[in-house]
Amino acid sequence: MSNISLSTKLLIGVLLIAASVFFYFIQVTIFQKPEDTYFYLLQDLAFVPIQVLLVTIIISELLSWREKQAKLGKLNMVIGAFYSEMGTDLLRTLSSYDLNNEEFRNNLSKGIGFSESDYKKLAVYHKVHEYRIDSQGKDMEFVKNFLVANRPCMMRLLENPTLMEHESFTDLLWAVSHLTEELEYRTNFRELKISDRQHLEGDIQRAYNLLTAEWLAYVRHLRKEYPYMFSLVVRINPFDPHASPEVR
Repeated sequence: MSNISLSTKLLIGVLLIAASVFFYFIQVTIFQKPEDTYFYLLQDLAFVPIQVLLVTIIISELLSWREKQAKLGKLNMVIGAFYSEMGTDLLRTLSSYDLNNEEFRNNLSKGIGFSESDYKKLAVYHKVHEYRIDSQGKDMEFVKNFLVANRPCMMRLLENPTLMEHESFTDLLWAVSHLTEELEYRTNFRELKISDRQHLEGDIQRAYNLLTAEWLAYVRHLRKEYPYMFSLVVRINPFDPHASPEVR
């Protein structure tokens, strides 16, 4: 009824009320028991608040939850496309910039595939992890070219209205986009000032942190909903130096 005008809706409401009054009038006329009619009318009115509770609150919340789950499923498809096209490779590259990555990578590579409690432990470990990003001796030109080449992918994702439902993933895309711009403006990474290098390392840490958090959430989702896709993600685990897509 969303396309019906307000005047038409008011007319329909008046007609429905008039029809109800008409039928009550017939009931009283035929059976000559107005007290019974008043009794049942009051009884029906007493049930109206419960109907409102059931329809507008419980059923509405249930439908809203189902709609949210459907949107979440579509959103995880978008997130999966991001990691398939560039996210996994970027995560593998940026993890090598972290001087504290050995224990971090060991936990993340061995934890994938276990119980729900293991995922919770990994999430906590990720939050308390102390990053030591060091770009000295790293091929930042490669990262720059990789990000610039994949900019169309990020732009398509940022234009996707579904992402408005997922604030943390949107933050990830903005962090990666910002890192892309910062690197693109640098023409010589060998002659960077210490302050400028530290600034870039801060941008790398931000993107790396968000990439890891979203990757953990995405893998957790696949484990529950799509075991066959989960199997491949585990085999190409960006934190596992011995990862291989081949089934062993």
